[in-house]
Amino acid sequence: MQQAEDFRAESRALAAILEDLPEAEFRRATQFKGWTIDHVLGHLHLFNAAAEAALQGDEAFAAFIAPVLRHMQAGKPILDCQFPWLNGLSGRALFEAWRLGAESCADAFAKADPKQRLKWIGPDMSALSSVTARQMETWAHGQEVFDLLGLERPEQDRIRNIAHLGVATYAWSFRNRGLAVPEPAPYVQLTGPSGAVWDWNAPQDREFVKGSAVEFAQVVTQVRSIADSGLQLSGETAASWMNIAQCFAGPPETPPGKGIRYKTEA
Repeated sequence: MQQAEDFRAESRALAAILEDLPEAEFRRATQFKGWTIDHVLGHLHLFNAAAEAALQGDEAFAAFIAPVLRHMQAGKPILDCQFPWLNGLSGRALFEAWRLGAESCADAFAKADPKQRLKWIGPDMSALSSVTARQMETWAHGQEVFDLLGLERPEQDRIRNIAHLGVATYAWSFRNRGLAVPEPAPYVQLTGPSGAVWDWNAPQDREFVKGSAVEFAQVVTQVRSIADSGLQLSGETAASWMNIAQCFAGPPETPPGKGIRYKTEA
């Protein structure tokens, strides 16, 4: 399953910039809700392990996720739910655990049937969708780390998986907010890092989103404001969508305002 290798590559791209990071740097706060690099790695590590447990079957997943769900149902923020499982793991030790866990998760999904149905905290999903979500979350949370360290990520065409997820969650972005879904969905035409051009939905002149696949992925994962992108929008539906786009599960999140998320000076 190529998507498993794309997830592996995404994880390695993040690992590469943390390889020589001093211990104290893992406690630096990012622009994402004040999460530290430690918090980011803990979050990714927990849910990579959860996805791997889901591959092992319904019982394995239920046993793994039960303590996390208890904390969620008690009203604890998602960040607090990871601390008991991490059991004090932090800094370089957490980095090594996350890196090894990501490789193990990629290995497991590489051998899986893409159509296998997996239990999750939300609706069940296919193995292919699950590992694509792992790539998306690694890429999105990785962005805040690249931003904090003042680094530009070398993007690759595997970004197409995240762009596809962004398009596929068009209706979800509206329904999650209790809004009617405008039809038809806008035409989407994006250019990948290699110069490849990808498109989704029926071509039309009135409603469309065009531009960089990386910038589109940044908007639908809410790591950048649409106002800070160079995306070309046409039509009321396209504009409405890009202002609330959310390609990840959970309650509605307000996208960042203009200038809120950016690469800092190294």
